[in-house]
Amino acid sequence: MIDAIRGTALVAAALASGLQAGVYYAFACSVVLGLNRGDPRVFVAAMQQVNVAIINPWFMLTFLGAPLVAALAAVLGYGRPGFAWALAGFVLAAATFLITIALNVPLNNALDAAGDATTLADPAAVVAAFEPGWSRWNTVRALTSTAALGCLSWALVVFGRASGAP
Repeated sequence: MIDAIRGTALVAAALASGLQAGVYYAFACSVVLGLNRGDPRVFVAAMQQVNVAIINPWFMLTFLGAPLVAALAAVLGYGRPGFAWALAGFVLAAATFLITIALNVPLNNALDAAGDATTLADPAAVVAAFEPGWSRWNTVRALTSTAALGCLSWALVVFGRASGAP
């Protein structure tokens, strides 16, 4: 029974980490790049709206779920094949969470505090104060969540081999 719960937790953690990686990857390689090609007021307005829209049950399920379920998988796998990979996956998923809370969210809050994009005196300065740091940390969390996916996936492979799965 524990093996079934552990396997389920590993799958759920890998899926949640993969979905997180996809969100951050999409922002890194398309969304922010596209917004940077347009009017700075549009950039500010769009990112302010994203900051509101992203707080929804589907995002929060993966954002909170990835580290929580990875922790469960690691605890259930202590001393068993694949434990080190599950633990690494948890550490990386937790790092993704912490980077978001400690670095990206404060930048989001500062962008929101800048005010209505249509009335900004210097929207380009607002973008310049926000985008480089936000993008840097977004890229880091894209890497940590992708690495978490890789570690948790490998933990599943090791776990499956030890369990006699084909």
